[in-house]
Amino acid sequence: MTTEIKRVLLAEDDARDAELTITALRPSGMGNQLIHVQDGAEALDYLLRRGKFSNRPGGNPALVLLDLKMPKVDGLQALRAIRADEHLRLIPVVILTSSREEKDLVESYKLGANAYVVKPVHFEEFLRAVKELGMFWILINQAPPSAP
Repeated sequence: MTTEIKRVLLAEDDARDAELTITALRPSGMGNQLIHVQDGAEALDYLLRRGKFSNRPGGNPALVLLDLKMPKVDGLQALRAIRADEHLRLIPVVILTSSREEKDLVESYKLGANAYVVKPVHFEEFLRAVKELGMFWILINQAPPSAP
């Protein structure tokens, strides 16, 4: 049985939230294969192997953590594009956002989000929430195979 390295793509424009997410995932080793991008446009470039990501290793990440409120391409637009692409649509996408707006929650699920997590305000709660997310989606969940 081969052990596949499971990458996580984090699309987060807030540097503090990105660092906290990476810190939360690092103890389990999941932070080592985390790719951080600043917005939805960069996330799509990474997933579609465009621009500065054209030479990245093949295969899809095991999980996309997607903020909603980002510049250029927001999280909902990125999620819509991911679900519309036959090679990307099966990637688990977890919305990790500060938005408590019902319309964002409903739209995220309509577009095919696998989970919607509101970022806790307190540091320790945030670390615990992200660690638990990572443990489930990377270590426990059986991810679909990457499309060719």
